[in-house]
Amino acid sequence: MNKVTVIGVAGGTGSGKSTLVKRLQEAFREEEVVTLCHDYYYKAHSEITYEERTKLNYDHPRSFDTGMMVEHIKALKDGVPIEHPVYSFVEHNRLPDTVLVKPSKVLIVDGILIFENKDLRDLMDIKVYVDTDADVRLARRILRDVCDRGRTMESVISQYLHTVKPMHEEFVEPSKKYADVIIPEGGFNSVAVTMLIENVRSLINN
Repeated sequence: MNKVTVIGVAGGTGSGKSTLVKRLQEAFREEEVVTLCHDYYYKAHSEITYEERTKLNYDHPRSFDTGMMVEHIKALKDGVPIEHPVYSFVEHNRLPDTVLVKPSKVLIVDGILIFENKDLRDLMDIKVYVDTDADVRLARRILRDVCDRGRTMESVISQYLHTVKPMHEEFVEPSKKYADVIIPEGGFNSVAVTMLIENVRSLINN
């Protein structure tokens, strides 16, 4: 098994991480790249009701089973397939399903808090932070959560003000200092994306 190049893509909610990840995926052959999202690793909370789950703080590092993600990345780097969890944002809970992921040349790790955890950071070859204006990020989050996740406008804004924004200021924004590359507007910044792709290709070829 050839060396696996691990790219971490972090940044605030709605910053353009997903668009950047998509651009990276499109730049390589399907068998060369796989993606692991930190969102897959939200902890299960079947022991409490749906109403109670809606009130949890999902933007705190403790909301994630990051230890499992670390072990999965280590396995993929060693050439061992993994099965990552599946999380439902509608049910606010982990589902019984899992998804098989096979090792590849490029592993993209995506999430708002992935630079907050040192064990996770240490597994990454390139750390990219997507930096986008807060108003733009909020607008994108509202569109995503209302249109794709069945949320109400009121619930999205309330969550943003009570947990998303404070957690961004406490954990996400400070983690920017660990980035190797900061890309304004993420996947919408074509010049920066092209340079990043060429850098990754260089790592793979060497």
